[in-house]
Amino acid sequence: MKHLVVMLAAALSAFAQNYTASRASDHGIAVIRLTDAARGIEVSIVPSIGNRAYEMKVHGKNILFFPFADIAELERNPGLNGIPFLAPWANRLSEQGFWANGKKYPFNMDLGNVRGTLPIHGLLSNSALWEVTEAAADSQSAHVTGRLEFWKHPELMVQWPFAHEYEITYRLSGGVLEVRTTITNLSADAMPLVIGFHPYFRIPDVPRDQWLAHIPAGRRVVADKRLIPTGEYLPMDLKNPITLQGLTLDDGFLDLERDGEGRAHFWIESGGKKVEILFGPKYPVAVVWEPAAPPGQTRDFVCFEPMTAITNAVNLNHEGKYPDLPMVPSQARWTESFWVRASGI
Repeated sequence: MKHLVVMLAAALSAFAQNYTASRASDHGIAVIRLTDAARGIEVSIVPSIGNRAYEMKVHGKNILFFPFADIAELERNPGLNGIPFLAPWANRLSEQGFWANGKKYPFNMDLGNVRGTLPIHGLLSNSALWEVTEAAADSQSAHVTGRLEFWKHPELMVQWPFAHEYEITYRLSGGVLEVRTTITNLSADAMPLVIGFHPYFRIPDVPRDQWLAHIPAGRRVVADKRLIPTGEYLPMDLKNPITLQGLTLDDGFLDLERDGEGRAHFWIESGGKKVEILFGPKYPVAVVWEPAAPPGQTRDFVCFEPMTAITNAVNLNHEGKYPDLPMVPSQARWTESFWVRASGI
C-alpha cells in the first residue's frame, strides 16, 4: 500500500510539472518559454521585440516562420516573423494620418516612428515597451501576460492621440496556444478598433507548393493597385481547400464561416501534417498573405491574419465606404482571442 501511495504521489507530481512557464536569457535577450512536456510543445516569447511569439515548436519543429539563426539576429533585423502584433492600426493606411469621430489626425512624419506614403502595421510590432506582468503555470496550462501602457509615451500619443493600453496573454493548454488581447480605452472619446496580428505559419520540412489551404470565407475584399480596399467586395471565388502551388495572395476576406463557438477555422495541411488557426468572433476579417518567392529563394510560409476590420477601415469609414468600423467606447474594454494548434507533426 505504501508503495502504491508513493507511486501515485510521483505520478501526480509529474503531472503537475507538465506545464512550465520559465524566464530565460537567450544571447543576452530576455525570453519567456511556455512548455507542455506531455505533448512536446514549447512556445517562446520575446517581450522586448513587440512581445512577439517567435517559436512554437512541436516535437522540436517550429510551426512559425523564423528565418534567423538565433534571436540575436532577430534583434538586429526585427522584420516581421512569428506572431507580430499590429497596432494601433493593422496593414496599410491610404494617407499619412487617419480619421476618427469626424476629426482628422495627421501623423508627425518627423518623429520617424511612422514612415512611407502608405503607413503600414502601426507603431508596436517591434516595440520594447512591453512589461511582463505575470508568467506562471499550473496543472492545466502555462501562460505569460504582457502589458503596454500606450498613454505613457509621448512619441506614441502624438501619432495616435487616444489614451489606451494593451494586455496580451499567451496561454498554452491542451496542445493549443491561445493569444488573448485586451484593449482598455482610457480616453474621453471612443477609439477606432483596427488592430490585428500577422502570424506566419509553416509546415516543417514540407515545401509550400505541397500544402493545401482552407480559407473559410464568403466574400473577398476588392483593393486597388496600392492594396488599399475600394469599399467593394466580390463573392469568394477560390477553391476550398486550395493548393498553394503557384498561388500568390495578399487579400482580405469577409463573411467567415464559424463553428458552434463562433470560431473561424483556417488551416494548412500536407501529408497528414496540419497547422490551424481559429479566429474568435470579434475578428470578422482575415487577410491572407502568401507572397511569391524572389528568384532562387523560398518563402515557405502563409499568413492568416486575424483583423478587427478591413485594411484602412478608419479612412474608409470617413468616406462612407465601410460602415462596420468597430469602436471601443470611452472607459471600456475589448477582449478577443485566436488559437493555434498543430497535428501530425
